[in-house]
Amino acid sequence: MSELDKSTAQSQSFLRQVPYSLEAEQAVLGAIIIDSERFDDITGVITSEDFYVERHRRIFSAVQSMYLESRTIDTVTLISNITANSPMDEAELKNYIIQICQMVPSVSNIKDYAKIVHDKAILRKLISVTEEISEDAYSEVDEAIKIVDSAEAKIFSLSQGNITKDFQLIGDVILEYYQQLTNLMNNPEGANGTPTYYRDLDRVLVGMGAGDLILIGARPGMGKTSFALNIASQVAMHSGKEVAVFSLEMPATQLVGRLLSSEARIDSYKLRKGDISPEEFQALAQAATAFSKTQIYIDDSSDITVAGMKSKLRRLKNLGLIVIDYLQLMRSDRNIDNRVLEVGDISRNLKLMAKEFGVPIICCAQLSRASESRTTKKPMLSDLRDSGAIEQDADVVIFLYREEYYKVTGADEKKSDKDGGGEPDKAKDNIAEIIVAKNRHGETGSVEMGWEGQFTRFTTLDKNYENA
Repeated sequence: MSELDKSTAQSQSFLRQVPYSLEAEQAVLGAIIIDSERFDDITGVITSEDFYVERHRRIFSAVQSMYLESRTIDTVTLISNITANSPMDEAELKNYIIQICQMVPSVSNIKDYAKIVHDKAILRKLISVTEEISEDAYSEVDEAIKIVDSAEAKIFSLSQGNITKDFQLIGDVILEYYQQLTNLMNNPEGANGTPTYYRDLDRVLVGMGAGDLILIGARPGMGKTSFALNIASQVAMHSGKEVAVFSLEMPATQLVGRLLSSEARIDSYKLRKGDISPEEFQALAQAATAFSKTQIYIDDSSDITVAGMKSKLRRLKNLGLIVIDYLQLMRSDRNIDNRVLEVGDISRNLKLMAKEFGVPIICCAQLSRASESRTTKKPMLSDLRDSGAIEQDADVVIFLYREEYYKVTGADEKKSDKDGGGEPDKAKDNIAEIIVAKNRHGETGSVEMGWEGQFTRFTTLDKNYENA
């Protein structure tokens, strides 16, 4: 590059303007001063931090506080409020407010003005984020893969409107809360999280909350993978949202086989042998058609880390649920020799990932053999393998227990878990107990469900749950 080209590039750099629209900021403020009821139209669209001009931030914050107090908003009351809380010249402020009110093209276009203000704020945040990314790369503060993941996370958060780098003024948060409350009042069902589509379980959980880490723990063979897949398929079919399934234990074809067996109600053993009747093949085709219309994405990488998951999940635009099978097969992004510490690191990062994407994560987990040596073999929180951090990080912990499992395996031929002795209770055959052992958002409890092992399918029973 010649010296002239360098000089021209530098001149252009110096001439760059910070993205903001003076006219749009003035139009938003003028519109809500003229007609304070228009403030409802922009609640949740912009905050005081979206304004670039400091004076505009102060005016908007004053309008916001008066709105929250249900006070009358006009030129006189607004000027009184601003000057009482900040050192500004009253005469100059009065002239400026009158000026911006006179400049408003149309009060009815306030949403369009607010969008311009918000878009310019995003561009300014993008400049700030890219500068941070550049600084991290130049300083080599961490491993390259972690710097890349951090860069992806920052850009993704910006695109989702979730930048939380700066403090949030409580007034802005209160407005956001009011908006959520209004939405819930108009739509009470919106208070529930993502349903599992198991009626009795949803009564206990009130759905799966956005950003929740939900742990499904069980001994091998209890059906934890099947339970997670049953929920995943129902969410995909009913919500229309994308469901991501990370299968570290079995290949994608086997996992799809389970889904089809469950949906078509065809014995999974017959499917594995390829021994199915024409009628069953027709049912299989119908199930395949139903699943083909869903947005279920399967990744069967056996050595994936949380960072790897996040990189793939960011490509999905309408994510509704994440399923991971299972925790103990994952590895940490860091080199940690102690397995307990490594599992703890993984569980913490999974919780952070759930919060970042704002969707529930269902993660299967193996339980230790401790329950096998107890008279009552129902799992407890202390049975979680490898790390106590799993229990701490999870918002919801669900255990699966089937009395039939121990009779079939011969582990409990003479004792019934219900009463500690006597003959096994045959009425419990094909019944699964879903134990909500931890629920950060509400009550715990036990739910009985049907278990159709040949179809790897859990079903709802016409019974009420009992409080634990």
